[in-house]
Amino acid sequence: MPTQQLDYFASLVSEDEHFPLTEAAIAVAQHSYPDLIVQHVFDELDLLADKVKHRVTHEMAGIQKLQILKNFFYKELGFGPNRNDYYDPNNSYLHSVIETRRGIPISLALIFMELGQQIGLNIKGVSFPNHFMMRLSLPQGEVIMDPLTGTSLSKQELQEMLDPYLDAQGYRGEYQLPLSAFLRSSSSREILSRFLRNLKAIYTQQERWERLLGIQQRLVILLPDAIEEVRDRGLALAQLDYIRPAIEDMQRYIDSSTEASDIDEIKAQIAQLEQQHRLH
Repeated sequence: MPTQQLDYFASLVSEDEHFPLTEAAIAVAQHSYPDLIVQHVFDELDLLADKVKHRVTHEMAGIQKLQILKNFFYKELGFGPNRNDYYDPNNSYLHSVIETRRGIPISLALIFMELGQQIGLNIKGVSFPNHFMMRLSLPQGEVIMDPLTGTSLSKQELQEMLDPYLDAQGYRGEYQLPLSAFLRSSSSREILSRFLRNLKAIYTQQERWERLLGIQQRLVILLPDAIEEVRDRGLALAQLDYIRPAIEDMQRYIDSSTEASDIDEIKAQIAQLEQQHRLH
């Protein structure tokens, strides 16, 4: 793993106040595409932004600007979901999404939000359960949009999307959380962690351990207080037979999480790795 790439990523996500979300999301792909030049991807985004900038004026109402951007993004450029291969990791890598015009909700949202920013629309990301959303405050009220199509969703439609999640989590009856609790704007760090965890799920499912390790290393950097990400990096390292660093990560998890439900399981993993190490 080139430490230069990780150092660059770490510098991008070091503080919350000036968090370059688009740049950090583009940079995630450098593990899979080591020759990727982030500035080139920005240049492509700027070309798209320039086209839409020529169609708006400062005097235009936000709702008009939004309509122009949606028409440009979804109809003219043809951005949308990759229905043929939804779990292709390239659906998350922004340079690939710009090239193919195919992505998943969060990657499409990141590009749409960046273009919106460049024409004065402060579109926010919303970590809605099972489906990332976009949110824009306008004088007419709050607009919640589906990044796959740009469609504005009503409260009733959002509630219908939320209900299966509430059922699965047991958040019904007196414990039911209101819809508004799931529609708050997410911070850049929250958005990037969801972005990375999507890739983590895909690479785990595909058992592509080298790729998973690259994502795990970034999650540990992004979320320094999330000790379970250190544990999961250790598990990825173990799959690749990096035994000593794997044991160190798992031990760090045990030392920090004495009450965790999987402590015995991780201790057993460590014992097994130590046995392997001795045999080597």
